[in-house]
Amino acid sequence: MQIGIFSVGDVTMDPTTGRTPTEHERIKATVAIAKKAEDVGLDVFATGEHHNPPFISSNPTATLAYIGAQTERIVLSTATTLITTTDPVLIAEDYAKIQHLTDGRVDLMMGRGNTGPVYPWFGKDIRQGVNLAIENYALLHRLWREDVVDWSGRFRTPLQGYTSTPRPLDGVPPFVWHGSIRSPEIAEQAAYYGDGFFHNHIFWPASHTQQMVDLYRRRFEHYGHGPADTAIVGLGGQFFMRRDSQEAVREFRPYFDNAPVYGHGPSLEDFTEATPLTVGSPQQVLERTLSFRDYVGHYQRQLFLVDHAGLPLKTVLEQLDLLGEILPEMRKGFAEGRPAHVPDAPTHGSLVAAAGGAHDSTVYAAADSATGHRAEDALEAAEEVSA
Repeated sequence: MQIGIFSVGDVTMDPTTGRTPTEHERIKATVAIAKKAEDVGLDVFATGEHHNPPFISSNPTATLAYIGAQTERIVLSTATTLITTTDPVLIAEDYAKIQHLTDGRVDLMMGRGNTGPVYPWFGKDIRQGVNLAIENYALLHRLWREDVVDWSGRFRTPLQGYTSTPRPLDGVPPFVWHGSIRSPEIAEQAAYYGDGFFHNHIFWPASHTQQMVDLYRRRFEHYGHGPADTAIVGLGGQFFMRRDSQEAVREFRPYFDNAPVYGHGPSLEDFTEATPLTVGSPQQVLERTLSFRDYVGHYQRQLFLVDHAGLPLKTVLEQLDLLGEILPEMRKGFAEGRPAHVPDAPTHGSLVAAAGGAHDSTVYAAADSATGHRAEDALEAAEEVSA
């Protein structure tokens, strides 16, 4: 079981102090949180992708590469990569590069994005969101698996004889999760390719999450990837812990009441009752998290949102310390009753082993006429001929 955290990178005022961090402070805090996640023993750090205020999570590849250079073990991922508005050629290149730089410690989660205006900013039509996700991923899937790609589609200029570089490390592409809150087409897409399916989970009742995961599991089996209970499932979640549960509620309430994503709606009590949000003691967080299996079955990845709603960095790091303390019990709990045939979340090492071992996939080629010669070369050659 992989246990980790994800960040959406919001810049939100701390309601208890009235202070809002600068972008610089928030970006640096993201790095500190990722390093702390590794220190306390977590398996995964993931960052979102947004291209507008109040977020600092544009260009996640730079963030992940920087964190990768300062960590040694933790898997780096996204939550999510915008497959709708980002050129799949760029995604293929960027994440293969990070894969090399981190020695395989990277996978990524595809998503359509929930910020509507982002589509026209990148020349796309939100009404084509699902179609963009399907077509762009089909191209990305080929770019990582075929050395030379000829391709044409509806949403991008054609490719002829194109090779994406660098080629995937050891000949194995990064593992892909497809993140979706409510789109059955995305669950279907994940099942079709035999990829992972991640349900955000954090704003939804158990019945909805169960329905989406069930769909993905059934279609995974339909496409011949194995029994439904061997499909690769990830869930989101969020918590706020203090050793005393009443202290946790007292401290978190102003953040909940004022956060753009929480406040001015259901009460903290109603929200925690209806969704996975847990505010309480470490034991309460442990028991609530383990109960997620009751409606999705045994799954492979649990990510928590911990740095949101204006919580200061100091508090977020304290939350990670508390999570680290219950991590052994959480791992033990997830392992209990888990059938032997249910796989772990894929890693670079397991994917390489499944592929029969590592191989260098470098495509060697002579310098091409577009970038390998100076413009003057042709002129000099012509002059030599005329002489």
